[in-house]
Amino acid sequence: MVNNVLSLRPASSAHGNDRHLPPSTDPIDEIAGLGRWSMARGDAHMNLSAVAVRLLGLDDTSGGEWTRTVVAEDTAALTAVLTSICEHGAAEAWEFRVIEREQGIRWLRLQSLPAEGRSTVDGLLTDVTAVKRAAMRERFNFALTRYLIGTDTFDEAVYKIIHLVCEELGWDWGAFWAREQGSSQETLRCRHVWHTADRDYSAFRSAAAALAIRPGEGLVGDTWLTGQAQWVDASAAHADLARVRTAQRCGLQSGFFFPVTYIAADGSLLCAGVLEFFSAAPRQREAQLPGLAESISALIAQTAQRMVQQERVRVLAQTDELTGLFNRAHFHELLDAACAIGTQFGLMYIDLDQFKPINDGFGHAAGNEVLRQFAARLRALAPAGATVARLGGDEFALMAPAGLSESGLDALASAVLEAARTRFNYLGHELSVSASIGLALFPQHAQDTAQLLHAADAAMYVSKRNGRNLISYFRPDGDTHQCAVAAQLLMLSALQDALQHNEFFLEYQPICDTQDTRVVALEALIRWRKADGSVVPPDQFIPVAEQSRLIVLIGRWVIEQVCRDLPLLRAGGLPDVRVHVNMAAPEFLDGELPRQLMAITSAAGIDPRRICLELTEGVIMQRIETALPIMTELVRLGFEIGMDDFGMGYSSLSLLKALPISSLKIDRYFLQGVPHDHDHCAIVRSIIDLGRNMKLLVIAEGVETDAHLGFLRQFGCALIQGYLPGRPMQLAALLARQGEASADSSI
Repeated sequence: MVNNVLSLRPASSAHGNDRHLPPSTDPIDEIAGLGRWSMARGDAHMNLSAVAVRLLGLDDTSGGEWTRTVVAEDTAALTAVLTSICEHGAAEAWEFRVIEREQGIRWLRLQSLPAEGRSTVDGLLTDVTAVKRAAMRERFNFALTRYLIGTDTFDEAVYKIIHLVCEELGWDWGAFWAREQGSSQETLRCRHVWHTADRDYSAFRSAAAALAIRPGEGLVGDTWLTGQAQWVDASAAHADLARVRTAQRCGLQSGFFFPVTYIAADGSLLCAGVLEFFSAAPRQREAQLPGLAESISALIAQTAQRMVQQERVRVLAQTDELTGLFNRAHFHELLDAACAIGTQFGLMYIDLDQFKPINDGFGHAAGNEVLRQFAARLRALAPAGATVARLGGDEFALMAPAGLSESGLDALASAVLEAARTRFNYLGHELSVSASIGLALFPQHAQDTAQLLHAADAAMYVSKRNGRNLISYFRPDGDTHQCAVAAQLLMLSALQDALQHNEFFLEYQPICDTQDTRVVALEALIRWRKADGSVVPPDQFIPVAEQSRLIVLIGRWVIEQVCRDLPLLRAGGLPDVRVHVNMAAPEFLDGELPRQLMAITSAAGIDPRRICLELTEGVIMQRIETALPIMTELVRLGFEIGMDDFGMGYSSLSLLKALPISSLKIDRYFLQGVPHDHDHCAIVRSIIDLGRNMKLLVIAEGVETDAHLGFLRQFGCALIQGYLPGRPMQLAALLARQGEASADSSI
């Protein structure tokens, strides 16, 4: 086994017959930089060539402990490798570091040749510093790029760079000096520091924090002024004596300073600051960091430019291009944040009066100029902490600072009225408008952003109706129309939540054969159960939904749910059942409807023939030029179409003949007088005859008594729907009823 202390035997003292000794000089080895070594197995002495001695950084070949230049952390591992080589004679390779005052840290590779059965071991020693640096540089650049990609701020990017340089390249102290924000003089201050935890750097850190460096002062200031990197040796004399001495007292020896520069958008060279690194070990000027300084500056430049672009994109995404105020989307986000805090504040909804005549009379350029000038006035009069936005068109909003009293809000609204009334100049023309303002308070009038905006908007319309140029507060118990508008708006918000939280469900009402009351079809009826368990009647929420895009989303949900339920109905004993689905005008008159419905049914594996879309006469007849092509395409795809509430509209029989419908549904109103009211009976019989002659299925809805059923059977109505054949019920109850009916029929 090799002793823990390895000494060298100089090549010049070797006996001539010691064949295992490496030659003292060899021109080829000198050119190739190959050091040779040999040692007797079990001997602690290492024989080194002149090249090997030079690679190890030894000053002569006079003997002694040859591992004295090996980095302390690597000595134990190197000794273990040599011991293994001597014991087993196997070929081994090991890389270790040596350190010198002049050249700093270098990497060497020790290799042994196979020595089984021989008394000596021979090998080579080569310098692999360049290879190691290249690999480290590649790893460093990869890690640096990965770090900077996920960086959101410039300061965060610089701090990550300091940390990475120290961790990866073995520096003990790193700091970033940047221009002092808000200073009247151009000075640098230490903004970020990272250091290892194995030493006390408190004095050095305190000294850095206390410094305010001007261009040209000391190492940092000189680097900033000249844009040139600098080395410093703490043991040598230097102009920046105080800082170097402080570094030396903390055990730091070598320092490297370089500027962080990048090219600005206008082509000018900008210096963001100076990076400073110190090492407790001596560093050669060919170390990794100088070679990476340019890459680091370039990556910081890319990061700075990316952040400038991101900020520009962010500002554009949040700003109204015409006025420079916040836009609607960002203002909603700010309102969300304010509501989440919960502090009381007021919202002002502002609509300019008589703005359209300016556009009509002077053109949109004049209108745009009025909007810009009014936005500037709003921005000027808004108190600290207020937020101003343009919501679109001639509508603006102002969120008052939290805690502003109602009297303060009144005064602010009055100032806004005056700002609107003050004439606007356009190309020498004096243009006049006014403003209608609605005020709502959080949380008195609303619990979230949508409700608050709706309340302020409703109050603004009160000002409009009462003569314009007014301020109105939202009054839940005041103006009847305002209350109705507010209730509708709140219902819309609740409907949006219901869609998101899956509060809707379906009930199915049987459509039965008139003769044997066998279920042949079902009508899907949407229901809404709120989170508190209360059920909202359809006649309350469907009309509200029909006034917005929500009815389209709700209609798609119904179709999707029907497609999910149809396989269960088939398995539950209703294999050929057809489901009728009511459609409102906004959803049916959408040219994309056939494609969307086909996509839903195809995804669910449902035959379109199992779905019948029911439309009222009004939907079809009022927009026949739009409705007819959509109906034709739906029928071509396999869907059936039925006319609901027939007889309540004003159908043209000639148009009715051209419609691709398969069924007519007699409105329940006419069943109320059957069989006693002569006129009602005549109308019902006429519709039945009309349907039979046009080869259409006729469905009578509102069948509630045996008299109704007897009359319809007598005159040949094909299908019935109503409380008599079956009330609306949820899927589970319907399947249970069908199961009982199947059991009874099998007895």
